[in-house]
Amino acid sequence: MALDADTTRTAADPSAAVKPDVARNIVVPRRHPGRWLAVAVITVIALQAAHAVAVNPNFHWDVFLKYLFWPQVIRGVGWTLLLTVVAMAVAIFVAGVLVVMRDSDNPVLKGLAYSWIWFFRGTPIYTQLLFWGLFAVLFPHLTLSIPFGPEIVGVETRYLVTPAVAAILGLGFNESAYLTEIFRAGFNSIDHGQAEAAQALGMRPTKIWLRILMPQAMRVIIPPTGNETIGMLKMTSLVLAVPFTLDLMFATNAIANRLYLPIPLLMVSGAWYLAITSLLMVGQHFLELHFGKGVSPNPARAE
Repeated sequence: MALDADTTRTAADPSAAVKPDVARNIVVPRRHPGRWLAVAVITVIALQAAHAVAVNPNFHWDVFLKYLFWPQVIRGVGWTLLLTVVAMAVAIFVAGVLVVMRDSDNPVLKGLAYSWIWFFRGTPIYTQLLFWGLFAVLFPHLTLSIPFGPEIVGVETRYLVTPAVAAILGLGFNESAYLTEIFRAGFNSIDHGQAEAAQALGMRPTKIWLRILMPQAMRVIIPPTGNETIGMLKMTSLVLAVPFTLDLMFATNAIANRLYLPIPLLMVSGAWYLAITSLLMVGQHFLELHFGKGVSPNPARAE
């Protein structure tokens, strides 16, 4: 019986019978014309908007460039950064104390912590800053005395609670209420077995906190704390309520009122806030990478 060529080739090479047809198994990606159309429309709109802003004489770009690095503006940037850093330091310290008080078995300490958080989260920051601005009017003289007895020492409040101090206390105390909840969530995310295992190995409590608990809690604490820091930077624009007259927003407003040109000076302050926020975001990113070592950012992909 005669065999054809295909049958002979199959008998000589059995794998040839099951070899897939390469041409039929090429995966062709699905076309998405709607996506490219949306990208084209968005690009055209963005270019038109950018061109309209760039050639619009009402923005006064020459004034913007002139005052972007004006000495008064640079000084305002420095004071804004100082307020942000010091107020966040006060907030972090107070929040740490409040976390300990809230987890305490003492009902008085726990009640004080709850009351602090309830008050500062429940009232507007502008109202709080107004209160601190009027603190010297409400309490013109601060004294330390024996209860129902003579005065030991006293000082006029205006020398102690200056506008800078009032701004820092107002911003820091308000922020501490939010950071307390962030810190508590971070510490509660740690498995209690971590501390027990460290104690079983004979580690000291301080070392357990620094080497075991804090690095794990920081993975949860850093992202929202970074957001709060950026929010603190922008909240410094409200310290005029104290009144504090050295920050960036006040500096640009003073120049705008003198020139009767608010738009370019608003863009100057916006550009500086945007630049500082970008640097803070970069710093937050590297902090998250540092404390996230050994942890996959995508658990599903790690599997």
